Amino acid sequence: MARNEQLIRQHRILQLLEGSRFGKTLEEIRDDLVDDLGLSSLHERTVRRDIEALQVAGYDIITETIARGKIWKLGRNDRSIHKISVTATELIALSIGRDLLYPLVGTSYWQGIESFWNKVREALPEGVFEHYQKYRKTLCVFGTPSKKYQAKEGILRTINRGIHEHRVIEVQYQSIGKPKATRRIEPYGLAVYMSSIYVIAAAEEITDPQERLRHWKLDRFDRATLTDEYFQVDPSVNLESHLGKSIGIFSGDQAELVKIRLGERAASWLREDPWHPEQKLEDDGENRFLLTVPATHPRELLPKVLALGADAEVIQPESFRTAIAEAVQALAATYAVQSGDATASLPNAGHR
Repeated sequence: MARNEQLIRQHRILQLLEGSRFGKTLEEIRDDLVDDLGLSSLHERTVRRDIEALQVAGYDIITETIARGKIWKLGRNDRSIHKISVTATELIALSIGRDLLYPLVGTSYWQGIESFWNKVREALPEGVFEHYQKYRKTLCVFGTPSKKYQAKEGILRTINRGIHEHRVIEVQYQSIGKPKATRRIEPYGLAVYMSSIYVIAAAEEITDPQERLRHWKLDRFDRATLTDEYFQVDPSVNLESHLGKSIGIFSGDQAELVKIRLGERAASWLREDPWHPEQKLEDDGENRFLLTVPATHPRELLPKVLALGADAEVIQPESFRTAIAEAVQALAATYAVQSGDATASLPNAGHR
C-alpha cells in the first residue's frame, strides 16, 4: 500500500461528510470512496478505522441512528469552526483570482474554488456584497482563456492519484505532428501555464536523469490508466525551481543564457513586462540595450522576438540565433508574393 493512501482516503472522507447535510452510512462512504478513488475493493472495517483516526485527530465526527441505519456526519463544531470575515476589497481580489483560474473549469480544483466562493458569499453581510458588486463592475479582467477541461476530468483524477501515490501511469498521448503513442510516465506534479494544464512527469524509458523529466500537455492525453507499479521518487526534483529555469513551459533541465540586442522601444517594453524574473537588461550604448534571459528552447523565444520585429536581434547562443533566422526566412518566403498577385487573390479585388 502506498504510504499516503490512507491520508488520501481520510481527506476524501472529510470531503464527503462536508458535502452531506444528512450524513452517510458506512456503506455509502465505502461505495463513494471506491468510485471516486477508482479502487477495486475496500472493506468497511478500513473505512471505520479511517473515521476513528480522524476523530482521534480532533475532527468532530458524530454518529446518529435514523431510519436507514447508523450514519456518520460532521458535528456542529466542524461545520462552524471556520468563520469567514472578508472586506469588499478582499472579495474583489478573490474574484479576480477566480477569473484567472477559468481554465480549471470542469476539474476538482474548480469545484473547490466555486465551493469556497459560495461559502464566502453566504457568510457576507448583504451590504458588503452590494459594495463589492458596485466596484467589481469598474474592474474588468480580459485576456483570460476560454479553454475548459471538463472532458479531461477523469484523466486528471487518475493523474492526481498517480502523483499522490507515486504510481506509474500508462497513457495514450499524441504530440503535435506525431501519431498517438502509448507511454508510461512517472508523474510528479501539475503546472498551469497560460491557458493550459501540463503534467510534469518522467518518461519511464529514458534513463538520463537530465532528460527524464518532461512536460506533457493535458490536451494531448486520450487515456490514462493507473498501473500496479510504484516508482521511486527522485529527491532532487523540485518542481518550483525546475519550472523557474526558463521563460516558458518547454521541458529541459539545462536552460541557456540567451543574449538579445534591443532597440530603445523594445527595451522599454521589456522593462514594463519582463520575460523572466532573472533577466538582465544593460545599456549597450547608442540607444541600444543587451538583454540576457534564460531559455530552454528557441521556440520559447520565437513569438516574443518576432513580436519586437526589427527592434530585437538574437546574438547568442548560435543555435538560438540560427533557429530564429530560419523562422524569419521561412516567413519572408511565405510573404514573398508579387503585389499584383496578392491583390488579385483578395476577394473582389479591383472593385470599390
